[in-house]
Amino acid sequence: MPKITSIIATVVCLMSVIPCGAHAWQYDSGRFGLKITGYGTGGVLEPDFEKPTFIGDWRVRAEMDYMATDNNTFGLVYAIDAAAVDEDKFLREGFTYWQNRKIGRVELGLTDSIARKLGVGLPDVGGLRVNDKPLFYKKITPNGPVISDTTLTTGRGGLRLNYATMPIGAAQYGISVAGLTDKYDYAVDAAVKFRQPSGKVKTAYTIGASFMSRPDGYRTDAYTPRVYADWRAQMSAGVNVQYNSWMFGTTARLVYDENPIGPISDGLAVGTGLSYDILNYSLSLTYIFSDTGVWNRDVDDYMDHTAIASFRYKYSENVDMWASLGMTTETPFVAVGLRLTF
Repeated sequence: MPKITSIIATVVCLMSVIPCGAHAWQYDSGRFGLKITGYGTGGVLEPDFEKPTFIGDWRVRAEMDYMATDNNTFGLVYAIDAAAVDEDKFLREGFTYWQNRKIGRVELGLTDSIARKLGVGLPDVGGLRVNDKPLFYKKITPNGPVISDTTLTTGRGGLRLNYATMPIGAAQYGISVAGLTDKYDYAVDAAVKFRQPSGKVKTAYTIGASFMSRPDGYRTDAYTPRVYADWRAQMSAGVNVQYNSWMFGTTARLVYDENPIGPISDGLAVGTGLSYDILNYSLSLTYIFSDTGVWNRDVDDYMDHTAIASFRYKYSENVDMWASLGMTTETPFVAVGLRLTF
């Protein structure tokens, strides 16, 4: 425990010298606008409470838009982050869009599928990127393939066309098609989201599905093998419920590969979480379960359980201090860090 104490002390010292006046950079001139946002996280993670290792995460996103008329806006988006750089990619996403106040929004480029964008995540106040290629799996290598993201995605590696309607009552619908890549023939995604954003109890429900033809060396989950199969089908569903300062969420994802060749990477992932905010403090509990190979009788399936308790202190509008205590199937860990947003 002395090591953990020294780590926390170091983080507190660093927090005291970080400037707290960072804000998003934004420029507006008539109908033209430009906005740059992002975040940076630095900290340490100790597997088995023994040897601390540095963890870092960051993202920068730039968006330029032009309001051609009162109802029509055109824009460009470019984003890059640590997860993309880890995979030797030069962007997280890059796309152009057209948004009409009556029709909805159309996107074209390298970006996430509509099922991912209309999905909901798990409540988490730590800095371990629980909802997007979690950092703890990067430092604690599991003994088998793990589906770490509980929300459906078909990746950002192929040229994609997304369409999402404007909210129709409580519902919003979306569809996307992707192709022009050597990793699969084509992919089709669809999703619907129901929201009740007003009232004492706020809710969001979502369900999505996708079909991919002939994945050939395809991989979008960082901790599973590449996929070679006749086709891949996915479904996911999730719910978020907010009551005052409480937030509850649960998500589930099913992945099925038809006639896979090589190591198995399909299966299911389920997660649930609960968070609570009071003044500048936040707490969360998150649990994720992954089971790969469950559809294939020729191999043993691999199950992984991860539970994380996190604490966050909001030092200022743009600076947070966070700490997490967690347990994977075989390895306990502790992590602390700072997060700066702009």
